Parts: sequence; structure tokens; C-alpha cells
Amino acid sequence: MLLDNSTQLTCRFEEALVYATQLHAQQVRKVRGVPYISHLLSVAALVLEDGGDEDEAIAALLHDAIEDQGGAPTGMAIRQKFGHRVADIVEGCTETDVFPKPPWRRRKEMYLEHLRSASEEVRRVAIADKLHNARCVLADYERYGDLVWTQFHGGKEGTLWFYRSFVNQQDQKGFSYLTEELKRVVNELEKVSNYMLLR
Repeated sequence: MLLDNSTQLTCRFEEALVYATQLHAQQVRKVRGVPYISHLLSVAALVLEDGGDEDEAIAALLHDAIEDQGGAPTGMAIRQKFGHRVADIVEGCTETDVFPKPPWRRRKEMYLEHLRSASEEVRRVAIADKLHNARCVLADYERYGDLVWTQFHGGKEGTLWFYRSFVNQQDQKGFSYLTEELKRVVNELEKVSNYMLLR
């Protein structure tokens, strides 16, 4: 073993996994309708592989809970069940806790602005989230072509604008393996979809 990551997962992680599965039970991923928990597990795996601790992994499992499953009351429940640090990370990854959600472009701009001053823990979970999403978009694009963009509120231009803006912002924060991998995937997505944004 080249690197000893001493993160130990306890019954808290198991509890969070059950809770996330219940919260998102009726939710599926865009395009292929895969159970939503697949995304949450993937983000948690990326966080752990990047050296994140149990709180960060739990937050990864719950990072979409406030936004997609109940808003602020869900955030309060997370704080009660899993503590302030987990709740703070989840809140830091949340675009909005109000319904109806603000317009797509404005919501993304506010999220990017918020991330400028986000903690390392929030950034790790947020980058892992975007990395898994971008990988899925790339895989789906290679299967379905431009039909993929009909599944996204931002369409092709808006979605790729957001990924490129996110990558550029995180790139300025210094080297990160997750950011480098996200950059590689976004570059490939722009290439295969014949899209070049002025960088």
C-alpha cells in the first residue's frame, strides 16, 4: 500500500446510506433512469478515494437531499442526525433550498459565486459531484448523441458553460486530482460535442 488512508467507516455511514436511499427512493437519473442512489454512492466513493473522511463521505451521500428532497426541513433533519459538520458540507453543496427553484442560469451563477469561498470539504464533495455527473453526460452523449441535451434545463450551451466555469474556478484554487480529472472529462465532452467556449 503506497498511501495509508486511515478513514474508518462506522455505523453512521450505514445510517446515512439507508437515509439517502429512503430520501431518493422515487428519484432516478436523467437520460437512463438509473436509481438515483447510484450517483450518491459514486460521489461518496470519489470523496473517499480523494482522502475524504467519514463526515465528508456522509455529506456526499446526502449532498442532493436538501435541494431535491424537502428543502430546509431536510437540512435540519441532517443536522440532527449527523451533526453540524456534515450538515454544513451538505448546505455548502446545495444550490437552493427554496421551492420553486430560481431560474436555472441564475441558480448556477449564485452557486459558483458561493463556491468561491467554500471550505476544502465542500469543494471536495462538490467537485466529486460534478465529476460523476460529467462522466455520465459523456457516456450518455457517446450513446445517444445530441438527444442527451434535451434532458438538461441548460441545454447543450448552458450545461457546457457551467462545467467549464466550474472547472476554471476550481483550477484557480490549486492542484487537485479530482479537478484534473474533471478537467479531462469536460475537455473530452467539449471535443466530442464540437463545442468550444471562449476560455
